[in-house]
Amino acid sequence: MSGGSEHGVLWVISAPSGAGKTSLARALVQTTPRLRTSVSYTTRPPRPGETEGEDYHFVGMETFSAMAERGEFLEYARVHGNGYGTSEAWVKNQLFAGDDCLLEIDWQGARQVRERLRGQMISIFILPPSVAALETRLRDRGQDTEAVIERRLAAAREELLHYDEFDYLVVNDHFEEALSDLQSIVHAEHLRCGRQQHAQHERLRGLLGIG
Repeated sequence: MSGGSEHGVLWVISAPSGAGKTSLARALVQTTPRLRTSVSYTTRPPRPGETEGEDYHFVGMETFSAMAERGEFLEYARVHGNGYGTSEAWVKNQLFAGDDCLLEIDWQGARQVRERLRGQMISIFILPPSVAALETRLRDRGQDTEAVIERRLAAAREELLHYDEFDYLVVNDHFEEALSDLQSIVHAEHLRCGRQQHAQHERLRGLLGIG
């Protein structure tokens, strides 16, 4: 996807819990060359089926707080009582190598990255088709108590208030259509003139008669 001296693109995807962000992000990575997902650090315990180093880096609050104090996180936040953070060194290494990097973070994290790396990220917000659909998805997961579900719905309403801080909006009503929208956004971004100047450098020199 990226080549030569061109840096990769930093992508940020945010969504209310239950909107399908993680499933869409995984499918996007699987179908997009040189796009890698950043594995976040979290203080919450693993859910059934989650693997250390693949889904998250699971750490204690003491370790998490120490990393934050040392400035190791590109962004970090407390969500539903747990800490989540992104390694700045890992992200920058991927981008410098020419690979795209995808962050799955909430609006607070997206705002931190936006302020820290001005003009260097493309952000996408995933919308559920309706509040009713969002609630159904949360209940169908069968992972949370009623109190947790209510808390997640309240947090979702807060998250939705920040949709206009993002570059793109994608509605996840039908999964394949939403995935196609994401793929189109990624493809279009790499066709921007500034990026194509790097990728098509030699072709442009020939077309313009530059020796």
